[in-house]
Order: sequence, then C-alpha cells, then structure tokens
Amino acid sequence: MFTGIVTAIGTLRDARHDGDLHAVIACPFDPATIAIGASIACSGVCLTVVDKGGAAGDAWFAVDISGETIARTAPGHWEEGAQLNLEPALKLGDELGGHIVTGHVDGVGSVVSITPVGDSKQFVIAASKELAPYLAPKGSITLDGVSLTVNTVDDQADGTCHFMLNIIPHTAEVTTIGELSPGDAVNLEIDVLARYLQRMQSLRN
Repeated sequence: MFTGIVTAIGTLRDARHDGDLHAVIACPFDPATIAIGASIACSGVCLTVVDKGGAAGDAWFAVDISGETIARTAPGHWEEGAQLNLEPALKLGDELGGHIVTGHVDGVGSVVSITPVGDSKQFVIAASKELAPYLAPKGSITLDGVSLTVNTVDDQADGTCHFMLNIIPHTAEVTTIGELSPGDAVNLEIDVLARYLQRMQSLRN
C-alpha cells in the first residue's frame, strides 16, 4: 500500500527484454533501506525490487515488468531515460499524507490542457468511460503515482469525462507532473473507496 506522496524522482537507466522487461532505476535512496522483494511505486505502478546497489544518494534498484503491466500503463514510462515518480511502500505508523493507493493502475488518461492560474497550474485530464463513474469533485485520484484532489468533473457526450486538477508549484517541482504537456499519457488509479461504492451501487441496480 502507498499514499501517493512521492519521495523522489528516479531515472530508468537500463531496460532490456529478457522474457519480462528488466529495468534498472537510478534513485537518490539509501540502498541499505531497500529490501529485496520490497514494493516501490514507480509512477503509480507497484513493482517488486529484485536487485539493488550503489551508495546513499546515488543508488539503483532493479525490477521486472510484465507485458501485461506495460500494456496497461502509459506508453513511454518504460523507455531508457524516462523519469519516474518513486514512493516506497507504506510502513505501519507512517503518516498517511495522501490517500490509500494500491499501486494498481486502472487506466491511462491524457492531458487535455494546462492553464496557469496564479503560481499554480490547472490541468485538465481526459479519462475513459470506464473510469468516469469513479471520479467526483473533491474526490481523490492518483496521477502517475501522485495523490491529487479532483476539482471539477465535466462529463462528455460519449461517456468519457474531463476532470480538473490544481497543481501547486511544489508538486510540479518534486514530481514529474511539472514536465507534462498537452497530449501526454498518464497513469490513473481511482480511489479504492470509489471502486467499492460503484460496485455496491451496480449490485443494487
């Protein structure tokens, strides 16, 4: 489990296909704090550490990424040089600063527009019709592993929706969100509570 509070940005240093995709991700963590078999969310995708090395502040860890994961996440995230939002798994007693995040991507969205508003930026994101019922104003969404609050939801005639996020300068600076442009694809994970509420409602109907 995670909270959607990104602690570092990593760089995919090496990626090679050996059955699954074997990726090495450079990061500023201390390798002594990374356990083999531990889970790290990489731009919202929960991956298992299979190797590690380096020194504190200049570390790396390796993960294996299945074809299923690649097919269901934003293209470009698993190419050499890609920047990834990193969050180690939640420990008992840690502060829950965002919301409960599983690291299981529900779908891929796209950036529709980015509009400066004061020092912040308003991002409009397009979501599929499968995810639209789970999005609500003031609800939570995870975008590329970052816990964010949905400001508004604009339902579209085809069943999809556009939702708006306010990105403050700090969030843009410490995550990859600040590098996004209109048209970019992003990983989306809906709020786990919304998932269960939608399921309960569908059974009532």
